[in-house]
Amino acid sequence: MSKFAGLLGPMEDAARRAGASLRGHFARRSERVVQNKAVADFVSDADLAAEAAIRATLEAQLPGFSLLMEESGQSGLGGDRMIVDPLDGTTNFLHGIPHFAVSIGAEVGGVLVAGVIYEPIGDRMYRASRGGGAWLGEQRLQVSTESDVGRAIFATGIPFLGRGDHPLFLQQLAGVMAVSAGVRRFGSAALDLAWVASGQFDGFWEADLKSWDLAAGVLLVEEAGGVARAFDGSGQILESGTVVATPRPLQAPLRRTLGLEP
Repeated sequence: MSKFAGLLGPMEDAARRAGASLRGHFARRSERVVQNKAVADFVSDADLAAEAAIRATLEAQLPGFSLLMEESGQSGLGGDRMIVDPLDGTTNFLHGIPHFAVSIGAEVGGVLVAGVIYEPIGDRMYRASRGGGAWLGEQRLQVSTESDVGRAIFATGIPFLGRGDHPLFLQQLAGVMAVSAGVRRFGSAALDLAWVASGQFDGFWEADLKSWDLAAGVLLVEEAGGVARAFDGSGQILESGTVVATPRPLQAPLRRTLGLEP
């Protein structure tokens, strides 16, 4: 058993409490109070309520960790931290699209050691601990065994108003479209990474992400036998906000197709 597996219980508890809050808000989404953080970047009272539920749970059960939370920023002084996205897929949520998640990653000594991604509508809890594998319920996850780009399905995130390098993305998308079996865009980076870990997607790439979008999902992919790298090829994914996540045989071919390697 992974020495970090003990973190998962409190993390799952926090994610489930946030998920229950989100389900209630989703059922009453016409009543939502929504604010703009930036152009086309939204925060709702649902995000804030979910984040409050996570904060209360983690502060009570894991008081030695500082918290980095999407809506309220950094709190606590400890070097070990929880990296929290209370609602990944806010735009989906606000439009009544039932594809969103709670994501919590744990970092100890600068290394990702545990992560949970909870899908409230389907009541699916993805979890991983370093050295302990990646799991969905009692099912151990494994990345796809696909090694041929021509048979692969890839996921990505499409830059929107005020965000990202649109010309570069269109160039990358054209390249992947030309050689793969298809590209999907679902609107939650956390769930995209969870689905790479479960073998539903054969790979995922995206830029302009935040550490809370990535932390739990990156560990899930790695513990399911996959590879995750920043666009520059390094392991500094959270710092760069970029990721290419695949089974090992597809990492280099996808990176070449994206123009990230010669």
